[in-house]
Amino acid sequence: MRTIGIDLAITGTHKAVMVDGQGNAIGGLIRFLTDPADLEALLRRAREGTDEDEELRVVMEPTGLAWLPVASYFIQRGVTVYLVNTQQVSDLRKFYSKHAGSDRISARVLARLPWVNPEALHPLRLADADHLSGQRWCKQQEELAQRMTAIKNRVQAWERAFWPGLEEVVGDLFAPWVRRWREKWYDPWPLQSLETGQLAAFLAEAGADPEKAEGLAAGLQAVARQAVALFGTPQGGPSLYVDYATLQDQVLRELYLLACYEAEHWMVRRQVRQLYRQVHPDRQLETLYGVGENGAAVYVFFIGQVERFTSQKKFRGWSGLVPKSSQSGSGEKKGLRITHAGPDLIKKYAYIDAEVARQWDPQMAAVYYDQMVHKGKHHTQAVCCCATHLMDRVRAVLRDGRPYELRDVDGTPVTWQEARAIIAERYQVPEEVRKRSSKRARQARHDEQAERKRKKRRSRPDR
Repeated sequence: MRTIGIDLAITGTHKAVMVDGQGNAIGGLIRFLTDPADLEALLRRAREGTDEDEELRVVMEPTGLAWLPVASYFIQRGVTVYLVNTQQVSDLRKFYSKHAGSDRISARVLARLPWVNPEALHPLRLADADHLSGQRWCKQQEELAQRMTAIKNRVQAWERAFWPGLEEVVGDLFAPWVRRWREKWYDPWPLQSLETGQLAAFLAEAGADPEKAEGLAAGLQAVARQAVALFGTPQGGPSLYVDYATLQDQVLRELYLLACYEAEHWMVRRQVRQLYRQVHPDRQLETLYGVGENGAAVYVFFIGQVERFTSQKKFRGWSGLVPKSSQSGSGEKKGLRITHAGPDLIKKYAYIDAEVARQWDPQMAAVYYDQMVHKGKHHTQAVCCCATHLMDRVRAVLRDGRPYELRDVDGTPVTWQEARAIIAERYQVPEEVRKRSSKRARQARHDEQAERKRKKRRSRPDR
């Protein structure tokens, strides 16, 4: 079997090195583009002097999305493709050539990786068009949600600074009637002197509760008087530091963008759900307590062919929810951070869904209780452990093609009412344990330990 190591470029020319079955280089560096003619020429060169049906394999890093068209071309022509961990390649590159780096060295390292670390190589299986489309839809949905949240946080920060007390009066800063109010009465100077009844009528027409409009109007005018007192001159003149007309324009522009993002988010969410129900028509993942339609869609699209994970260990490693390990001799470090491998959306929804699942599933509640009470973990660590167990159940449901059944820790099937009663009776974490594991308590222990170390160093005699 011949191996082709490819150092991909985002916009430039790719570089390739070929080696034989013993890892010896064949020929020199090959330059090619993401072009069918160049890729076909590379395959012909790789098969020169061999049987036409001899197996070939390609090893490359996941550089941007430059790997996708190259992988698609090779896989459809019977070539085994491996995408390898970028950090592993970087470490091996430094081993081969510590003080020099080049495309030739990178391609050579990739070509020889199958001999150095064969356990880390897994043949690439490209997801079908529906799964890849679903992944892009889910990422778009998440990006739009993040942009919406960023706008809301920005507007909230501005109004907490320039309209102190407004949030307590209106409740929801982004209610439709509040948006209408911003368009008309955002300058506190005219607002404070407006007739309360006139403002109340405007708010009711804008969509506020008519029964509360009078109180809202009085509250808004009180907030306006407070803003004038804080930012205006002692004589009540216009502010020297805040231009409320400009602020109004900026806030309204942010709200316009927010409305656009909300409309697009709704459209993308509809696309995600339609494709999810097409790919996973029985919707068995939603039988897992804590897993809703959004989380199930992410699991279905990103996991793809669940058969590619031949063991639970490999699936957990892919999800990135397992802790790193560090063992030497008889010692082993505990409490290390999770690896963070795998798609970010998988980790996000696994954590969110596990937080809900532990409140409904006795087996998950037992895991959470054990982590908090017996192992001294704090809440986030315990939920991450539950998320790992939840992902095991996701894999089992997709692999077996059957719904999840709620069971007690001894395997006895239970109803959701019985499950809630079991959790309330056996797996309620005591409040003193939560306080012991809180962030403030952990910080206090850390500071106390650091202080003891400082005192110990000071007490040592000078050498």
